[in-house]
Amino acid sequence: MGKTKTVNQYLRTTQQWQTELKLLRTILLDTPLTETIKWGMPCYTYNGKNVVGMSGFKSYFGLWFHQGALLADKHHKLINAQEGKTKALRQWRMTHARDIKPRIIRRYVKESIANIHSQQEIKPARASRQTLPPELNSALDSNPRARSAFAKLTPGKRREYAEHIAQAKHVSTKLRRIDKALPLILKGVGLHDKYR
Repeated sequence: MGKTKTVNQYLRTTQQWQTELKLLRTILLDTPLTETIKWGMPCYTYNGKNVVGMSGFKSYFGLWFHQGALLADKHHKLINAQEGKTKALRQWRMTHARDIKPRIIRRYVKESIANIHSQQEIKPARASRQTLPPELNSALDSNPRARSAFAKLTPGKRREYAEHIAQAKHVSTKLRRIDKALPLILKGVGLHDKYR
């Protein structure tokens, strides 16, 4: 399947949770948010700012609030899916249609919009300088074309490659990841571009 371009296409091609995702969509379309596709999934924005996205996974479907850490969350629905890594994003995971609470969803959207109006935002911390894993640095040193192509990538794409390779525990895994990454780098493609 090619890149998802519309929410209708996303919903048509989703294997699980179609009914539940359609219900979430109906709720979100009844708010002042604008519907779009980002990262291949439905995303809802306000004045150009990402507010909430929705998606279905194998064991759950749900919403993620881009600035969810700022929400009061009196109903204890939101979780940090990557403790220690994610600062602003919060997920609301659901496993059944009865988990969908329209009033709470609307309340969280309204609070998110109020936060945008008051300019409350958690900005991601950016590393001041990119450190490449030694194995990647060595591979780039031995391939000048790859070094040049890597330098032309955006800082975010370079960081994705560096983190992906650095996270491997074994040198053999790092080398396999590098072997798979080099053709993409030479094409000027980011590691996660197929999901965007």
